[in-house]
Amino acid sequence: MRRAQRVHRGALNLAQCSDAQRRGALEAMAAALERHGDAIVAANTADQEGAAQGGLAAPLLARLKLDGAKLAGCIQGLRQVAALPDPIGHRQLHRELAAGLELERVTVPMGVLGVVFESRPDAVIQIAALSIRSGNGAILKGGREALNTCQAIITALQEGLAGSAVDPNSLDLLTRREEIMALLQLDELVDLIVPRGSNAFVRTVQENTRIPVLGHADGVCHLYVDQRVNIDMAIAVALDAKTQYPAACNAIETLLVHRRVARQFLPPAVQAFTAAGVTLRGDEQARALGVSEAATPEDWGHEYLDLILAVRVVEDLEAALEHIRCHGSRHTDVICTDDEAAAARFLNTVDSAGVFHNCSSRFADG
Repeated sequence: MRRAQRVHRGALNLAQCSDAQRRGALEAMAAALERHGDAIVAANTADQEGAAQGGLAAPLLARLKLDGAKLAGCIQGLRQVAALPDPIGHRQLHRELAAGLELERVTVPMGVLGVVFESRPDAVIQIAALSIRSGNGAILKGGREALNTCQAIITALQEGLAGSAVDPNSLDLLTRREEIMALLQLDELVDLIVPRGSNAFVRTVQENTRIPVLGHADGVCHLYVDQRVNIDMAIAVALDAKTQYPAACNAIETLLVHRRVARQFLPPAVQAFTAAGVTLRGDEQARALGVSEAATPEDWGHEYLDLILAVRVVEDLEAALEHIRCHGSRHTDVICTDDEAAAARFLNTVDSAGVFHNCSSRFADG
């Protein structure tokens, strides 16, 4: 409770900071991360070793890794957030209701965010950057497998804030699992909960708090290859969407192929995926065209977070849309096609946070 009160007070002060002060705070956070880079990487190495010994699943181990190059990318991203236009004070609506009576809607900070996530210590940097830039305090809770890394990062970030106009108490890190349930009861101090984890975890959060919850769990992303398509382009997009970072929630898990292009598309696609180390699991038609393993009903709608891809040959665009409706998680879905009408139908019909035409699902910020 006391820690949440400190973050709440810090957030009240942060909301009064100017754009320049918040930009300066992010620059100070970036500089502190650079100073503590070796300590952060060393902490992450210890976390990886402990997680490997504890039998953590391979996809989560991949998310846990934070080496020097990845940390440098996070620092660069933090500075990019600092350079963004000020999100506070934008007048979104202005209406005169009557003579001398005007209505305005202006963007303001929310207050305090409670964010719970797993196996991604770089999320601490991203969440902290977005929170401070938008004038919000944040209470974070990472997975226990990333504890050393998260603590090293938050120490650096708070050190950076201490040298700025922003109160370092605007950020805090929870370290024990039981603290999550305590956090959910602080509806007078916390304004929004953002849980990142399994469907069961998100539901548990929603059922145990009066605080508004912004939750999304699985990333069952699809790529549909339509009958009129540039095959080389579609293979390149599919490869990137699966292999660039398979442990991310915006990597595709199912490849849907129109039956009229399957014979031309699948043999070279299978060859490319196999060369990239991807295990393919297909339906009967896909197996007849080179996919080696048989898919089961559980493969449709499964989030692998690994170099595994389910492949299904569908009758047409409508069948692909129905498959996505039944098995998708409304995260990100892609169509590869040269047919503008088919693209428009897909983009207007698929009810996902991100719906893309001829580009990788990895462009989604999951």
